[in-house]
Amino acid sequence: MKLNRFNLSQLPLQVQIPRYTRADTQQGMVHIGVGGFHRAHQAYYTDALMNQGWSLDWSICGVGLRAEDRRARDDLASQDYLYSLYQLGDGGGHPVRVIGAIEQMLLAEDDPQAVIDKLASPQIRIVSLTITEGGYCIDDSSGEFMLHLPQIQHDLAHPQQPRSVFGFLCAALAKRRSAGIPAFTLMSCDNLPHNGDVTRKALLAFAARRDADLHDWIATHVSFPNAMVDRITPMTSSAHRLQLHDEHGIDDAWPVVCEPFVQWVLEDRFSQGRPAWEQVGVQFTDDVTPYEEMKIKLLNGSHLALTYLGVLKGYRYVHETLADPLFVAYLRAFMDQDVTPQLAPVPGIDLEQYKATLLQRFANRAIADQLQRVCSDGSSKLPKFIVPTLNRLIASGADTERLALVVAAWALYLRGVDERGEPYPIADPRADFCQALVADDQHLAQRLLGVEAIFGLEIPRSRSFVEAFERCFNSLRERGVSQTLERLLARQAL
Repeated sequence: MKLNRFNLSQLPLQVQIPRYTRADTQQGMVHIGVGGFHRAHQAYYTDALMNQGWSLDWSICGVGLRAEDRRARDDLASQDYLYSLYQLGDGGGHPVRVIGAIEQMLLAEDDPQAVIDKLASPQIRIVSLTITEGGYCIDDSSGEFMLHLPQIQHDLAHPQQPRSVFGFLCAALAKRRSAGIPAFTLMSCDNLPHNGDVTRKALLAFAARRDADLHDWIATHVSFPNAMVDRITPMTSSAHRLQLHDEHGIDDAWPVVCEPFVQWVLEDRFSQGRPAWEQVGVQFTDDVTPYEEMKIKLLNGSHLALTYLGVLKGYRYVHETLADPLFVAYLRAFMDQDVTPQLAPVPGIDLEQYKATLLQRFANRAIADQLQRVCSDGSSKLPKFIVPTLNRLIASGADTERLALVVAAWALYLRGVDERGEPYPIADPRADFCQALVADDQHLAQRLLGVEAIFGLEIPRSRSFVEAFERCFNSLRERGVSQTLERLLARQAL
């Protein structure tokens, strides 16, 4: 059955469908960067709320700023912007829910003015973002906005023909200001420490160069709530689409696959109201910091700790690595000894239970989460998910061997060939630059760790860490992943 609004009533009874119709709703949000995570998380929560008859004036208009967003728009448009949320867990039974919270999607490539006009519309009160860690144009070493980037320079020179997210946001906010329309809330849903603060810093840095008065207006009127977001959402594969068709008879051009677990902790700072997300399980707080520290250091940090080693070993899925006892022992040591001592108490969270749940989530075979997805953008993820933990270990004089292995595994991974001699692609905007750093063994540690934008200043100055990195890199190259893990675990047992 082709998924569209005319066929909803003919879908199998076990498939949950929206209890509201398009005529019942009104757009209140724009989301920039419509991908799997947004559809499995923010749109999922909004759909759940609308199914209860709440917040029907908060449906979503998607926006795509990249050429590759066209296929996503076309797939969604072909089925009236409906899509299947396909929940896969190892417990059996794979529930499917059709999500209707997204009503429209605009492409900047087709009509940039239409995007600006939508963002400037009085009915849009929240603009949300999933633009990846690197999309905020913040230099990880200095913490400053990268004004020199070509797309930023273009938008400063041509403010009415923007290409970057910050160019579009400022063009829309300038239009709202001149028309006397209140500012929207700008809400990041990316995996970044203090993502709202990062968004504010980036937008204000851009606005200061564009228009000083606009900068001051944004600083006064736009809200930037911080958020912790969590749901493992692998890339949808052809196998997922066929499985959905075979199990439920649904022909969906772009379903989203996700795990059963979902969490959203959000600071309640919205300038023009918000959906009543607390009715469907969103936790509101005055300070999201302990939650995001827990999630970013434990979940995202652990993902990086296993992913590059897993690919080098020849694994291609996260659950394969968790079926290997050496990986489990290493990951538990990483979480228990390196990360947990750095975490403040998290209200309402039992950290031991949280870590046990993480291992169960990673081991989920049904979801088939790809290591390639977790590996992507390592040059942006390492500074956010690994370097802060490592800097704290160095400052306290603690053992850095496990963290050295993470960095060494990334360095060897960049060479693009696993232990079996099988090649794999390197998904990173800075792939060529990073691969050049590891192309030659001579002075490799000095070249790689000396990249301030990734590793900062303290890591290359730590003689004990540099020695641990070289030890781990040489062991991985000469002995392989399993023997390196055995050596490390045996060393720590002494």
